Amino acid sequence: MPIEINLDLILEKRGMKSYELAEKVGITTANLSILKTGKAKAIRFSTLEAICKVLECQPGDILEFSAE
Repeated sequence: MPIEINLDLILEKRGMKSYELAEKVGITTANLSILKTGKAKAIRFSTLEAICKVLECQPGDILEFSAE
């Protein structure tokens, strides 16, 4: 898939664990895991917004397009 998810990298830079982010955003750890592994087919803008607020980042920091 040409969209890469850099969530693990940002979490590591922030010193935050996945379960902490899931709790603060209000999603399950299972759904966060699906997003992190790139298996998600879609993401709600409200979820993306909440993740960006918690991690103090931009959507482009999380999602990256790379031509195959």
